[in-house]
Amino acid sequence: MDSAVRIELYRMMYLIRVYEEAILREYHADKKPSFNIAQGLIPGEMHVSTGQEPVPAGFYPHLRRDDAVTGPHRPHGWALAKGVDINKMTAEIFGRIDGLGRGRGGHMHLFDQDVHFSCSGIIAEGLPTAVGIGMAFKRRGAGQVAFGVCGEGAANQGAFHESLNLAALWNLPVVFVVEDNGWGVSVSKEQSTCVASNADRAVAYGIPGALVKDNDVEAVYEVAGEAIERARSGGGPTLIEVETLRLSGHFEGDVQVYRPNPDGTAALDPIPLYESRLREAGAVDDELVAATRAWAVDRVESSIAFAKQSPVPDTGTARDYQFV
Repeated sequence: MDSAVRIELYRMMYLIRVYEEAILREYHADKKPSFNIAQGLIPGEMHVSTGQEPVPAGFYPHLRRDDAVTGPHRPHGWALAKGVDINKMTAEIFGRIDGLGRGRGGHMHLFDQDVHFSCSGIIAEGLPTAVGIGMAFKRRGAGQVAFGVCGEGAANQGAFHESLNLAALWNLPVVFVVEDNGWGVSVSKEQSTCVASNADRAVAYGIPGALVKDNDVEAVYEVAGEAIERARSGGGPTLIEVETLRLSGHFEGDVQVYRPNPDGTAALDPIPLYESRLREAGAVDDELVAATRAWAVDRVESSIAFAKQSPVPDTGTARDYQFV
């Protein structure tokens, strides 16, 4: 693979990680000494994508601004890869009026119409939406592609199967992406799913299915490129499952009593593993790694400063911007 592409993948993975770590820092800063999910600058649940960076990063170089992504409830990585405004996204996570949804949506309900990104806290909800967008794209005939992203637990939902069926039936430009981190909240994939790989389910709908193992960002890049080219050229949908990694609990505050040796996952952290791989190939060195960190930290910290200076919504406007 060309070194420039590999560096692009690495930079996006690194940006996502720095962002998630900064959000967690701010999330936990005022929830001490005892954790209270309702307290703080960022109250409520928080789901981060640490460990899953190779999936959105692998798709990132292929995404066009006029493509559409419907993300999962663990959405920050995909939002960054799609080009969502980082300042507005961070302000939304903080619940401020300069956020994407004027502080009404929070971190699981991000919407940026400028780059066609949306997500939802409802499991598998984004897949039917991706099918509808794919239908519109097909009628426009401009080569746009819709991406429906979900976790492996969502592949057991009716919406998943209905979406694949319609996308296949109508030959729509949709790429379905299943992020398999092995856990649907506290239920393991082995306890909930009758097939070893959800990619095998593609055959039931007469479409291609691909499995990417080992959280490999370069393999994601290659498989994504093939699926996207197929969709852009009128070849219809593809189902891709990526075996990825959840480095933390389902949500912040999840003590993971259901998970054997959760600390052991740190050895599988994809970012230091990929950095080592690039160093061995001579694609990166200390200078480039330091520059990448400085670039990512600057972007992320600037977005947090922007969010903190944005006003909190007036409670008198709670009913504004609602459908009635």
